[in-house]
Amino acid sequence: MKILIAEDEIELQKSMATYLERDGNICETASDFNEAMYKVDVYVYDVLVLDINLITGSGLDVLRELKNNHRDTATIIISANNSLDDKLEGLDLGADDYLTKPFHLAELNSRIKAVLRRSKFGGDETISFNEIHINTRSRTAYIDNKPISLTRKEYDLLLFFITNKGRVLSKEIIAEHLWGDSSDMVDNFDFIYVHINNLRKKLTDAGAKYIKTAYGTGYKFMED
Repeated sequence: MKILIAEDEIELQKSMATYLERDGNICETASDFNEAMYKVDVYVYDVLVLDINLITGSGLDVLRELKNNHRDTATIIISANNSLDDKLEGLDLGADDYLTKPFHLAELNSRIKAVLRRSKFGGDETISFNEIHINTRSRTAYIDNKPISLTRKEYDLLLFFITNKGRVLSKEIIAEHLWGDSSDMVDNFDFIYVHINNLRKKLTDAGAKYIKTAYGTGYKFMED
């Protein structure tokens, strides 16, 4: 999944990103209010980990911006202030969870998985599309109850397709979702073609022909 960590304590920010990336996530960071506002306006994230105090502004205003734009990004707010008013205000604005510093990184990781299950998968660890079943906890995929061997990127790509089924996804959107900020550094999207073609072949070989090319625009995951 793709996570934005908006945290002005740089060491904590780095620790969170390093820990979460070990679990297969793509993590981007924002160190102040302005950077956080820019990134949530330009990019789409699965989860936002948002410090209430961001030096140049309030993280709650970032949350307001998300909700005003009808963005359903799962959000966990964090704060050094064990203030009931802050917690209630954040939850009233639409935050999914709240953590008070200090906290264990393992707990943060568990909270992230929980809010993502609730927001995108209806609280279920398994999501399905016809004969395809994905277990988001074990990061495994099955077709007709038979396991299918996927690389980490192929798994992320399949999950991204299924959670956006029926929607045309441009190469730029796919690259940005799977590689984060570093996708801006590439000269072409050949690497996207490789991952999509490999995933499509594995699905097709198993009888699941759902990845369609939307010529000139991108790809769509749908039935014929």
